[in-house]
Amino acid sequence: MLSTSLQANPHEILGLHKTSTGKIVRLWRPGSDETYLEIKGKIVSAKKVSDEGLFEIEVPKGIEALDYKIYHVNGLLAHDPYAFTPTFGELDGHLFARGTHYKLYEVMGARICTHQGCVGVKFAVWAPSALSVFLVSDFNYWDDRVLPMRSMGTNGVWELFVPGISEGQKYKFVITTQEGIKKVKSDPFGYQSELRPFNSSIVTTVDRYQWNDAKWMKERLLKDVNRPLLVYELHLGSWKGEKGQFLNYREIAPLLIAYCKEMGFTHVELLPISEHPLDESWGYQVSGFYAVTSRYGSPEDFQYFVDLMHQNEIGVILDWVVAHFPTDDFSLAGFDGTSLYEHQDPRRGFHPHWNTCIFNYGRFEVSNFLLANALFWMEKMHIDGLRVDAVASMLYLDYGRENGDWIPNEYGGNENLEALEFLKHLNSVVHEKFPKVLMIAEESSTFAGITRPLEWAGLGFDLKWNMGWMNDTLKYFKVDPLFRHYHRNELTFGLLYAFSERFMLALSHDEVVHGKGSLLAKMPGDDWQKFANLRLLYSYMICQPGKKLWFMGGEIGQGSEWSCKEPLPWYLLQYPLHQGMQTCVKEINHFYQAHGALWERDFDLEGFEWVDFSDEKNSIISYLRKGKDSTFLCIHHFTPAYFEKYHLGLKNVLKMKEVFSTDREEYGGSGKLNTHIIKGNKEGVLLSIAPLSTMIFEVHFEGS
Repeated sequence: MLSTSLQANPHEILGLHKTSTGKIVRLWRPGSDETYLEIKGKIVSAKKVSDEGLFEIEVPKGIEALDYKIYHVNGLLAHDPYAFTPTFGELDGHLFARGTHYKLYEVMGARICTHQGCVGVKFAVWAPSALSVFLVSDFNYWDDRVLPMRSMGTNGVWELFVPGISEGQKYKFVITTQEGIKKVKSDPFGYQSELRPFNSSIVTTVDRYQWNDAKWMKERLLKDVNRPLLVYELHLGSWKGEKGQFLNYREIAPLLIAYCKEMGFTHVELLPISEHPLDESWGYQVSGFYAVTSRYGSPEDFQYFVDLMHQNEIGVILDWVVAHFPTDDFSLAGFDGTSLYEHQDPRRGFHPHWNTCIFNYGRFEVSNFLLANALFWMEKMHIDGLRVDAVASMLYLDYGRENGDWIPNEYGGNENLEALEFLKHLNSVVHEKFPKVLMIAEESSTFAGITRPLEWAGLGFDLKWNMGWMNDTLKYFKVDPLFRHYHRNELTFGLLYAFSERFMLALSHDEVVHGKGSLLAKMPGDDWQKFANLRLLYSYMICQPGKKLWFMGGEIGQGSEWSCKEPLPWYLLQYPLHQGMQTCVKEINHFYQAHGALWERDFDLEGFEWVDFSDEKNSIISYLRKGKDSTFLCIHHFTPAYFEKYHLGLKNVLKMKEVFSTDREEYGGSGKLNTHIIKGNKEGVLLSIAPLSTMIFEVHFEGS
C-alpha cells in the first residue's frame, strides 16, 4: 500500500521532486477529495492520484521549496514540511548513540527555529522500534494520518520540520509498534505540558527570557562547599496560597524571597517541579523531565522565579528524580512498543516498592537523555544544584527486592555497575561545564565514596544527605527525657563517621508524611516541652558538622502532618509558642551565617572536638566547633531539669561568654541564661544549664 511506503521516509514521496519533464509537488491528504496549494501567490488545485489520499501537481522547473505553500487541514497556509532537509544531523545521531550529546535538548523535542530560511518548529523523537511515527496537534485536528515523520535510520530518531506553526501549539506523537498497535505519547523532551489531567506537550521556547543574575552567576564561581548552607526545602503548591489553588512562579518568588531573607536561609530546595500527572506524588513520579510543571506557570515564569531569587542572593536547588519513572501510558513506559527507556527484564526494569519503571542506565541514549536533562536545568534555568533522589535504589540491584527477584552483575555482586558509571559521568560533566553547581546525593546506604572525587575512585558528589544522623537523632528525640540516658549512643554514634563523607544534615519532608506526624508531634512531653525539644532539635542540627536542610512548616511548629493539598497553617503564628519557635529559627540561622566556627570546617575532623559525652545521667553533651578565627562551645541538654552550677571539665579557659541559647523567653523558653562572663580554672568551668536547650559559648583559651 502507498501509505505503508510513507511510514519510514515520507519525504522520498511527498514534497517537491524533479521529474523527467520538470517538477512535481505531492501532498498527502487521506480522507480528502480535493486540496489546494498557493504557488507564488496563486491558488491552484492538486489532482488526486490515489484513493488513499495522494495528490499531485506539476509545477514549473524554477519553483523551489519557498515558492509554494500548502493548506493544512485546519486552514493554515504555510510552506510544505516535506520540502525540507533533516534538522537532525549525522553528528547529532553519532553523539546521541555514544551518549555524549550534551546539548541533546536543543535537537530533540519541539524546537522553534529557522531552517533553510523558513521559520517553523522542528520535531524529533527517539523511537527506534517504531513502524511509523505521526505528529498530531491541534493545528491538524489531532488527525493521526496526515503528518508522517521521517526515520533518520539506525539512530532511531524520527524528525519533521513544520513551517508556519508557532508557540502554543499542543502536540503528541502517534507511534505504531511492530505489532501494529498505536501508542499516543507526549514528548519526552517537551519544554511545556498541559495542566493535569491533560498531558499534551506544548510548543514553547526557553531562550527568550532576559536574565538579570549575572552578578550571582559570576560570584557563584568563586564559592565552594566550605560556606554556610541553610537550605529551606519546600513544596511550591502548599507553601502558601488558598486550598485548591496554585500561586504562579512569579507570585511565589517575592513572597519566598522576603521570607528566606527574614529567616536567614541561603538556598531553597524545591520538591520536584518537573511535570508530573499526580499531585499526591509531590513531583516524584515524573512524566515530563524537561518541562517545569504547568501547575505554577510557564517555563518563562519559572525562569523569572530563579532570576529573582538570584538577584536577592538566594540559591535554587531542585529535587531531581532519575531513579525511576511512572508507568502512565502517555509517558516514557513502553515508549515505542518496547522497553526503550526501562530495562526489559522486570527484575531490573521495574521497582516493586514504587510500582515504577527503572531507567536502563547502560543504554547510551537513555543515559544521554538524563545527562542532558541535568545540563538543561543548569544552562536554561540557571539552577544552582540538584539533589539526586533515591541514589541507593540506583546503586544496588537488590534494592527493595527479595532473593531470586534480582539479577547479579557480571561479577556476581549486587552493585548496579551501569548506574555507577552513569553517576560518575553525570558528576564529571556537570562539574566540567558548570563548576560550583552543587550535586547532592540522597543516599541511605553505607556505600563508600559518594562524595569522594572521581580521581580518587569516588562518585564525585559534592554532598550526601546523612540519613543515619537523621534517623538516629529523631529516634532519640522521640524518647521520653526520663529515659534518654539509656540512648546516648544514638546521639554520639554519628560522629564516628561524620567526616567520612561531605554530609548534609537534613530534617526533610520524608519525616513528616505517611503517618510519621510532624516534627513537633514527635516530641514528648507537654506543650512547653514539645516546643523546647523542637528548638533543641533544630539548634542541635545547626551546631553539628555538616550543611543543613529544613523542611517548611517545622520552623513554625506545625502540629499536623504535612499535606500537599493544604497550605501551611500560618495562622499558628498568632500563638506565642509558635511565634517563639519561628523567632528562634530565624535568629539562630542568622547567627550561624555570621560565625564561621559553625561552618568553615564542616568536613575537617580538626574543626570538631568532644568536651564531654559521658554525662549519661543528666543527658548532657558538649563539644567544640573550631573556625579560623573563633571557637564555640556547644552544649545540648536533653532533659527538662535545671542545673544552676554545672561543672564542665573544659580546661585552660581564660573566659567564655554565652552568645546563644534556645531557652530565651522570647523563644518560649524559661529564660535560664548565663548572663555573665565565665572564668575558667584548673578544673574546668561552672555554668548554669537550662532545661531542654542548646547553649553556645564563645570561648577564649589561655595563650590564644
